[in-house]
Amino acid sequence: MKKKEEVILRDNSKVTPNTAKILIEALPYIQQLSGTTIVIKFGGNAMTDDALKNNFARDVVLLKQVGCHPVIIHGGGPQITEHLEKQGIESNFANGMRITDEKSIDIIEMVLGGLINKDIVNTITSLGGKAVGLSGKDGGLIRAKKIEGEGEFKNIDFKNTGTVKSIDPGVVKLLDGSTFIPVIAPIGIGDDGKTYNINADIVAGKIAHILQASKYLILTNTQGILDSNGSLIQSINTDGVKKLVEKGILSQGMLPKVNSALEAVTSGVEHVQIIDGTIDHSVILELFTDEGIGTMIRRN
Repeated sequence: MKKKEEVILRDNSKVTPNTAKILIEALPYIQQLSGTTIVIKFGGNAMTDDALKNNFARDVVLLKQVGCHPVIIHGGGPQITEHLEKQGIESNFANGMRITDEKSIDIIEMVLGGLINKDIVNTITSLGGKAVGLSGKDGGLIRAKKIEGEGEFKNIDFKNTGTVKSIDPGVVKLLDGSTFIPVIAPIGIGDDGKTYNINADIVAGKIAHILQASKYLILTNTQGILDSNGSLIQSINTDGVKKLVEKGILSQGMLPKVNSALEAVTSGVEHVQIIDGTIDHSVILELFTDEGIGTMIRRN
């Protein structure tokens, strides 16, 4: 008997049998990941494109619905730069990190903890999820310290740009174990009482480590890690990543991402995936399909 190439549903719409195949393909991954924590660093164009942002939110709601525990840490570089420019403040970077001065930190905290964080929360909530926005200051989540330059950047004063001194995951675990989805802005407070702007990749990697996440996904604007010929590397171990950094193939804005991934993997997170957030439903494609997308970083 010849197989039907499409099926007409009750509402007269049409689907192909491949639709059922895709759903069945997802089943073992859903069973494997149900009950586990999945940390997602959300950034890049996916945050500024409404369609991509909505698709990301749908993916996150689906993850929670099938029993996973997604934790989202978001960046906001382009939006921060835009708001600083409106105030006549120039953005400066060193070693892939923003140099945050006293004039900038209040604006950055407002953009990250207010505008961007609440926009993500609203989008997830509008699609049936229960998201809760957090700053790293909330519940003492992120204790920060001033970042110190290294190597050629040793004499750079990063001012109010910080790194993570410690993480208290109590408030995240409380939310994550319930029906709520934590959405975290990468702002921390130092022992000196100052507010520090922290690179979202650094925060996400630390949280993935502390929570011993089953998966850690980094959404960016590129396919993943590319080799010297510009071709996608689908899977690579930590030693391979370090060699690419030493050769200068990975540099600038990719450095915080791969350093975050390396820390997470060496600290017990089984796999880290760097994926293209400009692809519709990139999170679901990575987690619930056989082929996946992007680059997987593994221990060995």
